[in-house]
This record gives sequence, structure tokens and C-alpha cells, in this order.
Amino acid sequence: MASSTSAGGGRAGDTGIGRRVQRLRTELGLTQRQLAEPEYTAAYISTLESGRVRPSETALRHLAERLGTSVDELATGRPAHLATELRLGLTDARQLLGAGDATDAAELVRRLLVTAERHGFTAERAEALIALGDCALDLGELTEARESFEAAELLLAGEPLPRRAAAVRGRAVAHLLTGELRYSCYLLESAIDELNRSGLHDPDALALLHSAAIAPYMDMGAYARAAQSAEFALALAPSISDPALVARMHRGVARAMIAEGRVAEADASLTKAQELYRQLHIRTELAHCHWMRGYVHAQDGDLETAESELRTAREMLASKRAQLFTAQVEVELADVLRRRGRCEEAAALLGRMLDGIGAALGPERGAVHAAGAHRLLGMIADEGGATDEAERHYCEALSLLEHSGAAGDLADICRLLGDLLRREGRTEAALDAYRTGLGHRPAPGTTTLGTGPAEPSL
Repeated sequence: MASSTSAGGGRAGDTGIGRRVQRLRTELGLTQRQLAEPEYTAAYISTLESGRVRPSETALRHLAERLGTSVDELATGRPAHLATELRLGLTDARQLLGAGDATDAAELVRRLLVTAERHGFTAERAEALIALGDCALDLGELTEARESFEAAELLLAGEPLPRRAAAVRGRAVAHLLTGELRYSCYLLESAIDELNRSGLHDPDALALLHSAAIAPYMDMGAYARAAQSAEFALALAPSISDPALVARMHRGVARAMIAEGRVAEADASLTKAQELYRQLHIRTELAHCHWMRGYVHAQDGDLETAESELRTAREMLASKRAQLFTAQVEVELADVLRRRGRCEEAAALLGRMLDGIGAALGPERGAVHAAGAHRLLGMIADEGGATDEAERHYCEALSLLEHSGAAGDLADICRLLGDLLRREGRTEAALDAYRTGLGHRPAPGTTTLGTGPAEPSL
């Protein structure tokens, strides 16, 4: 029969384990001797319960078996199977988010996060923070989204980059939606380069980061860089294990293909994405596919089909209270309406989005699309002969775009403003506008960040 010292594995005590042993023993109606025998003594159990000794691994296994619990629960105080329950809860939250119930999903995630924090589950806590950030993105709460992703990155700071990739991607998307395009690119390019330098060629992580980089590249006018990321993502597709990631990759790739005039290939990518989202019952992402299809048809000149797809996307997103994304779709819908000659309808739609303190779009919330709304209102006013109003909207758009780094859009708005000023005989002011646009043109295939990320080893 083992002595208390040898059984305890040393003299350092642990009052937490002792209290748990005493509580569970009392609940089961066992005496110290009944719990101890046949391997240990009642005196050892008494010493352990008083916190004067810490049990060895062998003693923990004996005690856990007799007390009907797990070694982990006895050693840490974590309830048995809690980690599994947390992961199942997070899966339920993801399903709610996919169905478009971001508010309900966020409430569930917050409850799970409290439990994970209380019991010290680092991995589950980080996963909950990423899920909370994704919920905030859908709800347009960009500050909360950014803070959630930053907290997840901090928790996972010591982990390999593939474990942190989802948090990096989320933070980059939050900055993109705020209008900080350069910083969004910087986060994604830095992570991709770190993966390549370290030899951690994780296909899922690389595809996630390259797919996320397409949108800020496109908004910055770095079309060659966007096409490069699209090609990398497509090359990685056969190695990706997550079907939702494959669908997201195809949705992102479609936008880059449109810029290259590859309409049929873009449509094929969107068809693959939609089929996967239907199989996975991810309604919100399916709405984004309709949105992208509307964009594709608008670029191809099929305005009737574009309007139908954009209205479908708007209805799906609005029904799920995705205010920011709904407003972004409405900007593109307004563009289609204007091109179809329905300028009053387009202007009314845009005006509602930009009106008042609670506006759906603004400098800190969808800045690029807010600029797009002002651009369209300026064009409508210009076409109607209201030059003062047109100039005001063009200047509002210019101010928003100068802070975002959306070089292609900025060059376009400078051209529109310059043309208006030139028609009014204000030649010097027109030249200033043209120079501003030329000064922000990106070099082909680059961002303002210099050399792009290296090609991954496939």
C-alpha cells in the first residue's frame, strides 16, 4: 500500500483538486477509506482533501474512476465533455449564421464564449471570438468585428499561422469594409508571405488568404494582382478540405475573372459556389452569389438579368438584417437602374442609404460603396443639368476615396469632376482634378505596398 508521499507525487499541494475530491466523495456518500482502498489509505485522502499534497497521474486515474468523473475534470475543474459541448454549440451558431440569423448566432456565441473563458478553453475561446467576428461582419458592426478578430489572434499568438489564418482573414475583411484597403492588403500579404517563408504550405490557409485578397486588390485597381491571387486559389482548390472554403474561393475568383473579360469562366465559378452553398444550407453566402451574378451581368451589359439577381440578393440580405451588405447591393442596383433610364428610382434608393446619422453607408462603414453612391448621385444630377449638386456629390466621393486607397474608383471620380469643371470653363480647377486622378493611378499589377506575395509551393 502506497504511502501518502509517494502516492502524492511530492509535497506541493493543490487545494482545488482536494476540494473537488471532497465534494464528489461527499455527494456519492463515500468515506475516505472507501474512496482510498485498495490502493491508498484514508490518511492519504485526508491529506489530499486538505490541499497538502497533489495526486500523481496514477492516483488521479484511480480517484476519477471511483468518483465517476474524468481525469481532466478532476484535475482542472472543467465539467466532463464540456469542450465537446462547446464545439457542438459553435457548430450550431455557425449554422444559424449561415441561415442568415446573425443576431441569434451572436447571442449563442457570447454565451459559449463566457463558458470557454470561465473554464480556460483557449482553442474554443478563439474559435468563438472568430465566430463572433463573423456575426458582427454580417450585422455591419465593424468595430466589434475587428476587436473580436484581434482578440482571437492574440489568444493564438503562439500557434502556427494556419491556426490564425481565419482571424487574420476576418480582420482584413473588417478593415476592407471600413474602407482601409491598403491595410487590408497588408494584413493578407504579410500572412501569405509568412506562410511561404516558414514552409507551412497549408492549402486551406493559403486559399483562404488569397481568396480574401481579391476584393481589396480589385477595389484598389490592382487587377493583375487580383488575377494572380485568383489563379493561386484555383490551383489550390483540389487540395482544400473545407467545401465552404471552396465555395468562397470560387465566389472571389469570379470577380477577378470579370475584370479580365472571362465572363463564361466567372459564371462557371459562381455556379459551383452556389451549388455548394445550397448543399451546405448557407443562405447568406448564397445571397452573395446572387449579388455577384448581378455584378457579372451588369458588366456584361445584360441589365435586365442584373437587376433581377441584385433584387434577389437584396431581399435575401434585408430579410436577415444584414444592413451593410444590403446597402452595398443597393448601390449596384441603383447603378443598373440608372443605366436602364430609371434615374428617379435610383436617386431615391441612394438617398435613403446616405441620409442622416443612422445612414447605412458612410466614412467608417462601407466607405467605397458610400463613395459609389455619391458618384451615382453626381452623375444623375450632372445628366439632369444640376451641376452644383453634381459637383457636391463628386467632391464627397473624392473625399471618401482619398482615404480608402481605391485608386481605380478615385481616378474615375476625378475624371468626372474634371469634365464637369471643364464644361463650366473652370480650366485650372479641372486640371487639378485630372492631376489628382493621375497621381493615384496604381502601377500595373501592384498595390502601394510594393512587391506582391510570393507564389506558393503547390
